[in-house]
Amino acid sequence: MATAYARGVVFIHSAPRALCPHLEWAVGRAIGRAVNFDWSDQPVLDGARRAEFYWDGPVGTGAALATAIRGWEHLRFEVTEDPTPRSDGGRWLHTPDLGIHYAQTDAAGNIVIGEDRIRYAMEIAAGSATELQRELDIALGSAWDEELEPFRHASDDARVVWLHKVG
Repeated sequence: MATAYARGVVFIHSAPRALCPHLEWAVGRAIGRAVNFDWSDQPVLDGARRAEFYWDGPVGTGAALATAIRGWEHLRFEVTEDPTPRSDGGRWLHTPDLGIHYAQTDAAGNIVIGEDRIRYAMEIAAGSATELQRELDIALGSAWDEELEPFRHASDDARVVWLHKVG
């Protein structure tokens, strides 16, 4: 049986300048070839850099990439692996404060929450709508999305204006 291949993206949302070559080395080692990222300044965080890297490789490479680059301080990243006809997709999110979050994804990139996780959320909630919402937010990785969202928008070359920094 042939090995199924997948593709995806590594989004380095913010990394200290000194960490950039180490991230390239770690990603290259995970995919088995040398890589060079096209780094640019991250306007949301002074002194930080950002990059996007499109990869392809055997199914499971997304997990290998996330494992290879997790654990460094001050690093915000996202790794995606698109689904294949034989495998689910995945999304790994990392922030310095929250650590890493994994979610299964479907063909459209939506997060898929499994039946057992939903049952667990309902059990923990014990009839409380507020607690059910909290558990589902955890399963969806809402806190990670909230923290990464400004860094994602900055990657669109959009000017970021922080109102609390005005004046």
